[in-house]
Amino acid sequence: MMHESMAVDQEFQDIYQIFNEKIRRYLARIVGETEAEDLAQEVFVKVSRGLKDFRRESSLSTWIYKIATNTALDRVRARSLQRENLDTRQGNGKGEGEEEYVLTEDHKPSLEASLIKKEMHDCIRGMVEGLRENYRTVLILSDFEELTSTEIAGILGISSDTVKIRLHRARTRLRKELDSKCSLYRDERNELACERTFTSPRFQKK
Repeated sequence: MMHESMAVDQEFQDIYQIFNEKIRRYLARIVGETEAEDLAQEVFVKVSRGLKDFRRESSLSTWIYKIATNTALDRVRARSLQRENLDTRQGNGKGEGEEEYVLTEDHKPSLEASLIKKEMHDCIRGMVEGLRENYRTVLILSDFEELTSTEIAGILGISSDTVKIRLHRARTRLRKELDSKCSLYRDERNELACERTFTSPRFQKK
């Protein structure tokens, strides 16, 4: 029994070394840098507690990302609930209907996908953060973490087709944001980069 416990402890230490920084960066993309460190610790407490019961029905990576995703989304939803409660008290409650999903073809990563993979500019990250939760999550898992549709489906508990639909819609919305708010150029390394054009009314000089 002691030997088994030591083996689990060692396995956890190995997992922590491999995944800690990767999961912290992933969480930062969902909840922001200020909360990512604490949330990462919460994730690895859950990993440590669940490791002995992990039956390897999915890959270790998928299992850890699923824990991280659920933990992050719980935090995001808690924030949203707080905002909704505040809006309701202030008489500003707003509802948004869920869109019907229509199956579309799986598009290859496009311009915005290649841009966000490099994590190069605040304007791109800000636009990703502005996407709806279900779109933002699949986009981050696909274009930042470079996971497959099958892996993302396992993490989110949805079908691969739904992953493809959400990913296509997320990229389409991000493309519209890029077209309307960013100026694309090649930097000194000949890599695509962007900067905000500040054409919206609130950025125009009076």
